[in-house]
Amino acid sequence: MNQLTTYKKVASYEAQKKDISKVLLLYSGGLDTSTMIKWIKDTYDVKIIAVTMDLGQQEGNLEEIKQKALDLGADEAITVDVKDEFAEEFIAKGIKANASYQGDYHLSTPLARAVTAKNAVHLAHKYNADAIAHGCTGKGNDQVRFEGYILSQDPSMKIIAPVREWNMDRNEQIKYAQNNNIPVPVSHDFPYSVDDNMWGMTWEGGEIEYPNAINPIEKFLTTYTLATDAPDTGELVELEFKNGLPISINGTPMNLSALIMKANTLGGAHGVGVVQMVEDRLVGLKNGGVYELPGAHIIIEAHKALEKYVSTRQVNELKAMMDIKWAYLCYGALWFDPVMDAINAFNEDINKKVTGVVTLKLFKGSTTVVAMESPFGLHNGSFNNDEGYNFNVNASAGFTEIYSLQMKLANQILHNQN
Repeated sequence: MNQLTTYKKVASYEAQKKDISKVLLLYSGGLDTSTMIKWIKDTYDVKIIAVTMDLGQQEGNLEEIKQKALDLGADEAITVDVKDEFAEEFIAKGIKANASYQGDYHLSTPLARAVTAKNAVHLAHKYNADAIAHGCTGKGNDQVRFEGYILSQDPSMKIIAPVREWNMDRNEQIKYAQNNNIPVPVSHDFPYSVDDNMWGMTWEGGEIEYPNAINPIEKFLTTYTLATDAPDTGELVELEFKNGLPISINGTPMNLSALIMKANTLGGAHGVGVVQMVEDRLVGLKNGGVYELPGAHIIIEAHKALEKYVSTRQVNELKAMMDIKWAYLCYGALWFDPVMDAINAFNEDINKKVTGVVTLKLFKGSTTVVAMESPFGLHNGSFNNDEGYNFNVNASAGFTEIYSLQMKLANQILHNQN
């Protein structure tokens, strides 16, 4: 059992039973949200509208998820297609920011929480719901993201977080589901859960939570080919960018959402974009995670290389620092803070010249940029004299003498003192 036997609501936005009659439930069909329908009905005695966002999930059948919500007692179930909005208004900003948190986690879940919360508020107004319910735990980042984002869109909205309230750990929750004939994808033998959208799949639970345990990825990474099983021959993939965003893949123009999903298929066949890491959570904990990000990894690696190619060294240095800050803000539930608008404006300006074609090689889990071309490329380092850059090698010795002056003086002073 949890250490706290009774949950006390202290925030003004937490829904009280007397205040609500209809709840909009953010429904994924997993363990938490599936058990939640009966629990909310029994605890709050309200009508439930189950909402599933179509974020370009890489696994699962959204119609089956919708029907499952109805079968479990939801009064209404709807699916909302937000794929293009997600790609063009959220992921696009992530691409221009080289979205990567503490390594190669490309922030698939944090980005999805922002677009989901924004649409949840709109739907709550449309259906006259008094509160929005989510399936986040009291130890995770997503409770902060969902609740902060919902309140930023509507400060008067009430929120229910059953996983914080009901005082069940994961094993007790599985037992609750079994006792109430609630079908869930999690069991004692398969304790893993996934958050899934077009930009990535985030795996948690079981051994993943413990840094000293080796993750049995072959048990749960079943969407794509594992690197060990990938073809023995690599594959070249060509991405064309315009103003910082990919517009075609292997010569075929596509809108961004379709291109991301195509990149997932290409990358997944070679086992690329699988990341295992222990991350710093927003709430102060360190926790393990395993991520499947084939398309995101291909696109970010290509963008990062092209951006570096067309930008000066000073821009690249500043951009790298800004990208780290952007990633921490995105991960840290501050998508709608004005500081993100400021950094995004900076990124928009930098990416005006991130135009060109990048060729990558995919091979047994690796993603390597092997060629680039751009009208804004700053390549001028050829060893041939017929390139037309008019590099004056006579100036090199003088440059070296001036450039190294302080280092030389510092060492001379140190030598004289000894």
